[in-house]
Amino acid sequence: MTIFFRSLTTIIFVVAIASCVPDSQREGKEAAVEETADEFVARVNEELVDLNKEAGAALWVRATYITADTGIIAAKTQERLLEFQSRIAEEAKRYDGQEISEDAARSIMLMKLGAPNPAPNDVEKRAELAALATDLPGMYGAGKYCPEGKDSCRELQELEKVLAESRDYDELLDVWQGWRTVSPPMRDKYTRFVQLANEGARELGFDDLGVMWKSNYEMSPAEFETETDRLWNQVKPLYNTLHCYVRKQLSDHYGEDKVPLDQPIPAHLLGNMWAQEWTNIYDLVQPYEGVANLDVGAALIEQGYDAERMTRTAENFFVSVGLPELPETFWERSMLTKPRDRDVVCHASAWPLDGGNDVRIKQCVEINEEHLNTLHHELGHIYYFLMYRDQPPLYQDGAHSGFHEGTGDTMQLSMTPAYLKEIGLIDSVEVSDEAVINQLMKSAIEKIAFLPFGKLIDQWRWDVFSGNTTPEEYNSNWWELRTKYQGIAAPVERSETDFDPGAKYHIPANVSYTRYFLARILQFQFHRALCEASGHEGPLHECSIYGNKEAGKRIGDMLALGASRPWPETLETLTGTQEMDASAIIDYFEPLMTWLDERNEGLACGW
Repeated sequence: MTIFFRSLTTIIFVVAIASCVPDSQREGKEAAVEETADEFVARVNEELVDLNKEAGAALWVRATYITADTGIIAAKTQERLLEFQSRIAEEAKRYDGQEISEDAARSIMLMKLGAPNPAPNDVEKRAELAALATDLPGMYGAGKYCPEGKDSCRELQELEKVLAESRDYDELLDVWQGWRTVSPPMRDKYTRFVQLANEGARELGFDDLGVMWKSNYEMSPAEFETETDRLWNQVKPLYNTLHCYVRKQLSDHYGEDKVPLDQPIPAHLLGNMWAQEWTNIYDLVQPYEGVANLDVGAALIEQGYDAERMTRTAENFFVSVGLPELPETFWERSMLTKPRDRDVVCHASAWPLDGGNDVRIKQCVEINEEHLNTLHHELGHIYYFLMYRDQPPLYQDGAHSGFHEGTGDTMQLSMTPAYLKEIGLIDSVEVSDEAVINQLMKSAIEKIAFLPFGKLIDQWRWDVFSGNTTPEEYNSNWWELRTKYQGIAAPVERSETDFDPGAKYHIPANVSYTRYFLARILQFQFHRALCEASGHEGPLHECSIYGNKEAGKRIGDMLALGASRPWPETLETLTGTQEMDASAIIDYFEPLMTWLDERNEGLACGW
């Protein structure tokens, strides 16, 4: 799963870095006593232009050169940026209860809600939070598994490759456990981080940081929880029948003693370090062996693709629908391969530096289908940045977080066999019921398998932030949720000496995760609307908007709005409705769902 680095329109994202605040800005509060709300918003937008530019450049260096020196710079400049956030939040209180313009009210709301790491209005605590927000993702980025008795250590990329390719139960277990030796040292730091961020959220008027995050969706926190539950219940039957089928195939391969047919699936057997997507075990769950060659990874290698060529292939899709070519600086400044001489954060991300005029990707690209898909996802962020860069800084963001994550994924849905044939990555398109089921299975073990994982990460954090989950329960409650939602279990006993949540990047980096759950819903809703706009007739899974300018205009117009309008209005511009709806997922996968129900007949599905 990927992230993007948002500009400081969200005020701070992950670890935000800025230079010293000019004296003219420090004097802003005194100078602004007589400001109207509109004048205040205009001043904040003006200040953000420089802060965004400097913060983005400094954070890029931190992510691509993990050293003690960049850590010190990041922490100190993060501290200054937190001071900026505290100051404007305090100044914004002047307008509480006043009649102000709709634009000013929306901008001020975004100021208050935009910081994932709100800082207490205390100098020492602010400095401590800044250091933690730097240290935690740095610990993750530099993490390695160093087996006892061996001379070499293995980084996450190497461990992920084993999980993707090996079918040896014990080898998979070793690397699964090995990566989770990285996170226990994070536990105390994370506990303190939660305390400080909660204090900052309370100073902004929220009960805790989780309540603040849930307030980002134009509805109350309670209504938002109800909404995510509603969406999950729309797709849960499809997930359950997919889980039942996959468990049976794994049991057949590894033996029922290792994969019982009435128990959760051991987490290390699903081809992914976090069991969040199951694409890498397609060979074990393929419905019809040898039907419809979908081995895109082999074609990439055979045809000599490298990281740049894969990225240009992704760019070509966006250009084909009428969106602009990427600027030359993208190719000059992006990090597309892992440097050999230093630690970097390989976790894929997209960056809108200089207000979106300098856009970049940071990704340690490997030559396989998963990374080709990831590049399409990251370019979805990049084109969002490019389309809304003329908006004021406070509006340079997605309509809500799921929009940003869902844009590139929408394009992935158009990577149909017909599209792959057109760009030369498969030889032919097989037309048969068996081929359709294989195609949909391959998509489902990525997109449907992810849905419960996408929901539970923040469910765990909401409970942590509220105090319902105490530090003494971090790991046990993590695995309770993994089992409840995903139907998976740890393959070996875990305890509170472990900190398995920290082995997932978005926890130490404090990136809200519900965005990815919502994106998996929205991408199908977007896809259906774009296919209708393109004039497609036939099953939804056969539609590709590749080369269709009308579809490109529709999505480009939506992206250009940024965060300037409430998300239901932005959603309506593309889909004709103001409500998120998962029914398009059921439409897309209907043939597979029917097939799975038939194959699972007689099995005891559930866990």
